[in-house]
Amino acid sequence: MPEAEEGARDASTANGVVLRRAGGADARDAADVWLRSFAAALPGVVRPHSDDAVRAWFRDVVVPRQETWVAEAGGDSGVVGVMVLDDDMLEQLYLDPDWRGRGLGDRFVALAKERRPRGLSLWTFQVNRPAHRFYERHGFVAAEYTDGGGNEEREPDVRYVWRP
Repeated sequence: MPEAEEGARDASTANGVVLRRAGGADARDAADVWLRSFAAALPGVVRPHSDDAVRAWFRDVVVPRQETWVAEAGGDSGVVGVMVLDDDMLEQLYLDPDWRGRGLGDRFVALAKERRPRGLSLWTFQVNRPAHRFYERHGFVAAEYTDGGGNEEREPDVRYVWRP
């Protein structure tokens, strides 16, 4: 089945926000959500790449090569969230700061579990306590802590795992 048809089949709507598969035209908006969310949630974490490099990464790697989903709100809001799955990894889950606390993260995690029913894992920074609480609330368990030597930011992180 072509991706556009699959995305249409898998799209879900609640409260005027549609979760759907991202296409090439969504790459910049998804990257911009990532940039705004990272800046708001992790102000003390140094990003190793420029805004333009992040946008190019979404355009050339993330959207075309990984299972990328966006949350699209009506009106002028456009793309307000992005989730990326790669094998059993929940690689990215970022929401526009103005859209946090509206259930979009919950919907994305439910979708991720539906798409990967055998289990998921993810990495988040140790300083991101709100993310820890969020993932733990969704049944993820901390499985590994590192000193950050394995990530580009060199920021201590934690790997979470969810198994059904």
